[in-house]
Amino acid sequence: MKIKNLLPKLAAVLFVIVALASCEEDIDIIGSEIVGDNTFIEPDETNSVIAYSRKLVPIQTNGLSAYQLGVNNNPIYGKSTVSLLSQVTLGVTEPTFGENATLDSVVLYIPFFSESETVGEDTLNYTLDSVYGEDPINISMFESNFFLRDLDPETGFQETQNYYSNLGQTFDNNPSLLGDLIFEIEDFVPSDEGFVFKTNEIGADGDTIVETLGPGLRANLPVEFFQQKIIDMEGSPELLSNNNFKNYFRGIYFKAQSATDNGNLFLFEPSEANITLYYSFDDEDDEDDGRDDSSLEINFGGINVSLFDDELSQDVQSAIANPDIENGDERLYVKGGDGIAGVIQLFGREDLLNANLEPGPNGVPDELDILRDQKPLINEANLVFYVDKNKTAALESEPERVIIFDATNGSVLIDYFLDPSTTEIPSTHKINHLGTLQKDGSDTGDFYKIRLTTHVSNLINNDSTNVPLGLMVTDNVVQPNFQDLQNTQSPGLKRVPGTSVLTPKGTVLHGSSSSSEERRLKLQLYYTKPN
Repeated sequence: MKIKNLLPKLAAVLFVIVALASCEEDIDIIGSEIVGDNTFIEPDETNSVIAYSRKLVPIQTNGLSAYQLGVNNNPIYGKSTVSLLSQVTLGVTEPTFGENATLDSVVLYIPFFSESETVGEDTLNYTLDSVYGEDPINISMFESNFFLRDLDPETGFQETQNYYSNLGQTFDNNPSLLGDLIFEIEDFVPSDEGFVFKTNEIGADGDTIVETLGPGLRANLPVEFFQQKIIDMEGSPELLSNNNFKNYFRGIYFKAQSATDNGNLFLFEPSEANITLYYSFDDEDDEDDGRDDSSLEINFGGINVSLFDDELSQDVQSAIANPDIENGDERLYVKGGDGIAGVIQLFGREDLLNANLEPGPNGVPDELDILRDQKPLINEANLVFYVDKNKTAALESEPERVIIFDATNGSVLIDYFLDPSTTEIPSTHKINHLGTLQKDGSDTGDFYKIRLTTHVSNLINNDSTNVPLGLMVTDNVVQPNFQDLQNTQSPGLKRVPGTSVLTPKGTVLHGSSSSSEERRLKLQLYYTKPN
């Protein structure tokens, strides 16, 4: 009885084994089959890729995670000047300063990104991050008469107001928007030294408390301006709330300038920067001179806007002026800031056949139609961007990361979300999908490998739309934070990764029409398909 029950089950198992063996005979494994002694078949690189560069239209530069200030000279791309328009807010609204309040000093402090290390008992050594160049620049501080709105009236005040990288032209064309010159910082060069100074406070041990600040831009500002603007306005409606204050004191315009092509540029986080007003006032309880001290902070945590003024080199201007959107360009220029993006179209443009591979276009490249007809299993798909070393030899620092994205919808690819290499560390985050810069034996950049397996698989097997892809340099892929473009740009670019705006770096890559066959941009496909 037990044997009779077992026989049908054994027959079913044998049937499955035979069926699987038959299926294996009907499968071609391309680009992933292991043959002989662990030798891999070469990937299929016959599918077309079209790649070219686009100088971006003005980019939204408010709402960033950090901001630049200064002048940078890139040996490939030329000079870039980045100024800053910053909305200021009161640390305490409706402040009271006391009787006969007098402003004693005003101090601006903008900290650099840095890491500290304690040496010995007291000494702190700092390593600067995101500081570029070491030539002096001038930074002029103007009161701004330009009102920065939170909400956009064109959307019925339903959406956040965007401000763009070309806002500096508005000030250039309307001098009345630039108020009084508050102060000019001359010959500024970033230093890796912190600041140590005594306070007016006494600790529990009876010693004067010492305050330590990390490296940054720190300057004493003129007291007259802030005495009249803030201290003398005690009790006025202008200081009653920050909404009132932002309309009264509309912000500070930090205008960076350099008399030469060189300079320095640094990144900083506005929420960490401030202007501190140190003042004294009458105090009958004070046993020394009848005066007491206090302070008020003015913060930069409101709206901030980076203002870019680029002077692209003539070579780059000529190279990207008329991109070959049909065949692709020899070189791919990509740069941060209000920069230059690469545009990539997979599977070419030839469209003579329909989905049934019969004559007649259907809006889908024929190469993609053929793959859809074959229904292959995509094991891996890569784009390998080789650095054009002849062009990048003069660079002191190459971008460690690039990011690829859906250029039509302004979003990362699905492979970004599926990549398990999530570390929250910019140098190692999502390295399976967005490979870091690989270097050769001489420690110069060689290539970036981008895996987009699921994206390509969806194009072939799920009939996903073959959107153009964008490529930009970045120092941080942890939170791309897409920013709007002022106008839609061919081939449908509307938004780009905001982290690309934060880096002045750029590189040059071999394009899809490179004269070097070995380093030409190709789509690598490893797939399994039925015979």
